Amino acid sequence: MTKKKIEDCIRDSLEQYFKDLRGTEPHAVHDMVIGTVEKPMLEVVMKHADGNQSKAAEWLGINRNTLRRKLLDHKLIP
Repeated sequence: MTKKKIEDCIRDSLEQYFKDLRGTEPHAVHDMVIGTVEKPMLEVVMKHADGNQSKAAEWLGINRNTLRRKLLDHKLIP
């Protein structure tokens, strides 16, 4: 069984998205993709970091305050 890379999954999903548009102009594709990918990424990283925001921020390569803001934005913390 061949493992599918994340980038291949995203590429396939975007190709399907454009196909589904049937020629209609897309809007805010970047925001759509980032919004779709960011929340599950944060959920998985936080789970594997056992909820430790400092560790998760380090793994993600972002500042802890940035991580906290993103977690709040996605309603992943109160």
